[in-house]
Amino acid sequence: MAVEIVDNTAESRFELLLDGKVAGFADYRLLPTKIVFTHTEVLDAYEGQGLAGKIVSYALDMSRDTGLRVVPLCPYVAEYIERHPQYKDLVDESAGK
Repeated sequence: MAVEIVDNTAESRFELLLDGKVAGFADYRLLPTKIVFTHTEVLDAYEGQGLAGKIVSYALDMSRDTGLRVVPLCPYVAEYIERHPQYKDLVDESAGK
C-alpha cells in the first residue's frame, strides 16, 4: 500500500492516505504563531498499525519546520509528545495558563 501524509489546509487537518484513501487524520486550528491540535483519529479498519503516530510525527515535524508553537489539546498528541521528548520544545507552555 502506498502511504502518503498531506496537509489538507481546506479541512484544517493532516491526513494519512493509503492508496489515495483517507485512513486517519489529525485536526488542527492554525493561529498566527501556533498550531492547536484538537483531535486525532484512525479509521477502525486501520487501527493498530501505528498510523496515528505517523500522522502526529509528520505534523510535529511540519510545525517545527514552519516555526509554529504546538498546543496539544488532543490527548493523543499530548501523550505522543510525552513519549517522544524530542518534540517537547515545540509545546507552547503558555497555553495551559
